[in-house]
Amino acid sequence: METGIRISEVVHDGTPYLPLQDDDTIDYDDSRLNKLGYKQELSRRLSALSNFSVTFSIISVLTGLTTTFGTGLEFGGTVTMVYGWPLAGFFTLIVGLSMAEICSAFPTSGGLYYWSAKLCGDDWGPFSSWLTGWFNIVGQWAITASVDFSLAQLIQVIILLSTGGKNGGGYEASKYIVICFHAGILLIHAIINSLSISVLSFFGQIAAAWNLLGVFILMILIPTVTTEKASAKFVFTHFNTDNGVGIDNNIYIFVLGILMSQYTLTGYDASAHMTEETKNADVNGPKGIITSIGISIVVGWGYILGITFAVTNIPYLLSSDNDAGGYAIAEVFYLAFKSRYGSGVGGIVCLGIVGVAIFFCGMSSVTSNSRMAYAFSRDGAMPFSSLWHQVNKQEVPINAVWLSALISFCMALTSLGSLVAFQAMVSIATIGLYIAYALPIFFRVTLARKTFVPGPFNLGRYGILVGWIAVLWVLTITVLFSLPVAYPITKDTFNYTPVAVGGLLILTVSAWIFSARHWFKGPITNVDL
Repeated sequence: METGIRISEVVHDGTPYLPLQDDDTIDYDDSRLNKLGYKQELSRRLSALSNFSVTFSIISVLTGLTTTFGTGLEFGGTVTMVYGWPLAGFFTLIVGLSMAEICSAFPTSGGLYYWSAKLCGDDWGPFSSWLTGWFNIVGQWAITASVDFSLAQLIQVIILLSTGGKNGGGYEASKYIVICFHAGILLIHAIINSLSISVLSFFGQIAAAWNLLGVFILMILIPTVTTEKASAKFVFTHFNTDNGVGIDNNIYIFVLGILMSQYTLTGYDASAHMTEETKNADVNGPKGIITSIGISIVVGWGYILGITFAVTNIPYLLSSDNDAGGYAIAEVFYLAFKSRYGSGVGGIVCLGIVGVAIFFCGMSSVTSNSRMAYAFSRDGAMPFSSLWHQVNKQEVPINAVWLSALISFCMALTSLGSLVAFQAMVSIATIGLYIAYALPIFFRVTLARKTFVPGPFNLGRYGILVGWIAVLWVLTITVLFSLPVAYPITKDTFNYTPVAVGGLLILTVSAWIFSARHWFKGPITNVDL
């Protein structure tokens, strides 16, 4: 075996792998899927570009970095963002490489839970599949809830600034109005995802282009327009310790600030969940994972650098008394135009660019959610499974689409009771998903170390090393992001991440012990059905 990342000369079953012409690709993919235990039910129309576009729009640096910009400023400021992003990006790419290798061997919509089942064998396969699957699907629902709620909050801020800002008598929507915005956004996303995959592919490519162009426009426009620019010394060396939450240890502050980066760099398992709709899936699925992460790292760092040169007064940007009500990046955009032109309208337009990117991110999240729900229910893992894996005439898992939207809406309802409770729910989006990412990688480097048969995309002899680094990184961030984020610790400042993730673990394991172990056998073949 050659060393390094490569496209191998044989596929999983030992037959020669050759680049296929488009006319032969679907037959080849259908045959591969049959050997993995499933018949082709979804429409296989996605190209490598389309697969990448869906995942790139889910990662969406405009979404993640914009909505968590205040977190970065609060914990470390520009230093945390400028250096924390490439650090988190490097280790995320390591995780993505390991996932891509496994995806190439098992290109199915089930993705992570299917991988765990096959890598663990008959004895541990059903339980590992059950555990991985539930962490994956709940994490995906939490991602959708978080993304669309973030868009609802941004709409609230846009309305506030458009009507005069907080200091000019602007309209501040109540939490009930915000949840209505959230419901409307999810409704539109469900309707779009009810259309054929060719339509979704078109929207996905527009989304990828919008995210890419939006980053370049904003990273150039905002620092160019602003009249009071930060110095290079400030951007690259200023470490903000004035967080107002009782934390003064620099390392601790830096770690908490990295949450912004790690939250953004999630959702790239979408390429795996779309493999049953992707041509030449055992090559293009892995490519989608790696390229979406790699390009996101590069353009995301450019976005951070551009925006931070417009940051000068961090305490004011974080203050709830500013015109944007404490929404830091909105205040940056608004002030940049207001300082030069006497009006912040241009900043509001820039927020609209971000809003469209977030909309596309949520749309693609529902796409990925529904495919995971379709695959998981196809194997009987979900209540009323026969309902969720049905496909319509357009070969779309229509019921799974609407289920994903409904559950994501219910998750956001916790915000009406307490934003602390909602943040606990959202924490599953990052840590829960990464646990699901790490489980099959862990099984690949342990139980399946000698039995794993790679697909066309593989890491050669470096697969084990890369896999262990990925597992250790996930373990590290799981511990770090469970630490308190404010002192003294009260019910309003307590970090509920370990409670939320631990609760999901207890529920999943309990359901297995008392029920699922008697009937869930892992992935079930349907080729003869």
